Amino acid sequence: MSETSYNPFTNAQSQFDKVAEIIGLDEATRKLLRQPMREYHFLIPVQMDDGSTQVFQGFRIQHNDARGPAKGGIRFHPQETADTVRALSMWMTWKCAVVDIPLGGGKGGVICDPRNMTEREQERLCRGWVRQVARNVGPDSDVPAPDVMTNGKHMLWMLDEFEAIHGGRFPGFITGKPVGMGGSLGRTEATGYGVIYTLREALIAKGIPIADTTASFQGFGNVSQYAGELYTQLGGKTIAISCWDNTDKKSFTVRSENGLDIGKLMSITDMYGSISKDKARDLGYEILDGDAWLVQDVDILLPSALENQITINNVNSISKQVKIIVEGANGPTTPDADEVLKERGIFLIPDYLANAGGVTCSYFEQVQSNANYFWEKEEVLEKLDAKMTAAFHAVYDTAQKHNLYMRDAAYVISINRVAQAVKMRGWI
Repeated sequence: MSETSYNPFTNAQSQFDKVAEIIGLDEATRKLLRQPMREYHFLIPVQMDDGSTQVFQGFRIQHNDARGPAKGGIRFHPQETADTVRALSMWMTWKCAVVDIPLGGGKGGVICDPRNMTEREQERLCRGWVRQVARNVGPDSDVPAPDVMTNGKHMLWMLDEFEAIHGGRFPGFITGKPVGMGGSLGRTEATGYGVIYTLREALIAKGIPIADTTASFQGFGNVSQYAGELYTQLGGKTIAISCWDNTDKKSFTVRSENGLDIGKLMSITDMYGSISKDKARDLGYEILDGDAWLVQDVDILLPSALENQITINNVNSISKQVKIIVEGANGPTTPDADEVLKERGIFLIPDYLANAGGVTCSYFEQVQSNANYFWEKEEVLEKLDAKMTAAFHAVYDTAQKHNLYMRDAAYVISINRVAQAVKMRGWI
């Protein structure tokens, strides 16, 4: 989408440095928090179904665990990089801190494309990933979860391999597991619903009825599907959604001025979030290019795909009608584009607040797994709503009190909490 190359880890450090200056963080703590504490890079040989062997590069990066075990997903993506994983691990630290759960930040990944792998090949890859880091992760040290192009089945294979290696039952080792196998009810919806809980509170604070708003989403994976579902239930109208076309290897946008039917779109979407173009046309929807989601005349934009999607090269194409941007994805806005949004007065709900519903519910799953006692879905979602609502208002109140941009206010809260934990432990 951009002629400019953006390094997500550089972006994450830039965001941190700015707020470290605002709060006057001491030099030693800055040095400790602006980079990961530990990194594991490894190779995973996998026997493919045709008898050949492919070697995949994997990562597990732990940014900080002062507030509790590292927590963060595992991505399978052909464009995965160590710097992407570093950035995501840092953002996970801030995300856990802003919603005030006792976890730190970590992230994992494998450079691969599961869309071109059989289920058996994916299982071997999952088990191989665990074998490489089994001594460095666990329920009391680092708890993985699903992320881009990974799911509950992958997590269960990883759990099974971890338990086989360590000779016991450790259901709290990993979250995002299938319900009935240690997974939590409500986990599938959690990230998307959390996005809308924060949006709902922002609209209330601004005196805007949600039923009077329109929205455009980037991405139609798990986050957008359930965010779109709840947004529609609350009365909002979704005008456009972009997604990836695995056949043409490029993105496209589905659009309807009268509003998209999220349920029908979910029924014609594959497990990787790719909507069937032909079936979307049959529903009477327009098919536009992949960037069209960004330029729609809507009130709300929800970038919910990958990082570095709103950049200095396209930020000025955002419609003047847009009042709120909710970052469902991690790091979708580059720092230079962020400055433009700030100047334009667009209200932004930053990623590690907006999409913290996933890690919050992962924490709930971890608690339930360790206790071997599971809650009903209604209870999970009530607890999630309470956590997300409290976190939003803590950030919003800080922003109002100190005249800060919402991203900066969220960082002030998160970094102060982690810095305090580091100092209380005597690390600095």
